[in-house]
Amino acid sequence: MAITSDRYTVITLSSGLTLTQQFAAAQNTVSPGEIETKDLTTGFNALTVPTAGGATAKAVTIIPPAGNVETITLKGVTGDTGVALHLTDPTTISLGASPSIGLTVGGNITGVKFIWT
Repeated sequence: MAITSDRYTVITLSSGLTLTQQFAAAQNTVSPGEIETKDLTTGFNALTVPTAGGATAKAVTIIPPAGNVETITLKGVTGDTGVALHLTDPTTISLGASPSIGLTVGGNITGVKFIWT
């Protein structure tokens, strides 16, 4: 079942420069609104973008577990050089049409959360 999703990026600076900026992404009225927790195995892990009920994900937020020490690299396909993600900080990625997403990890990671919006 598709739901409505609103996403914002908020940046707050302090200690010398005080500033708060908020940037809104386009509203998604057909969001899957799905939250998954997955265990990733060493190497390439293909992610399946949820599409049930006519939903179209326009973003994913990836939240590694707090104590993670394994590398995480965002890739389109296994052969890509990719982009290294922070080991524990959340990452939000806006998605285009028919995205192909994968994560290559340096070792098994238990409990990675994915929020599809």
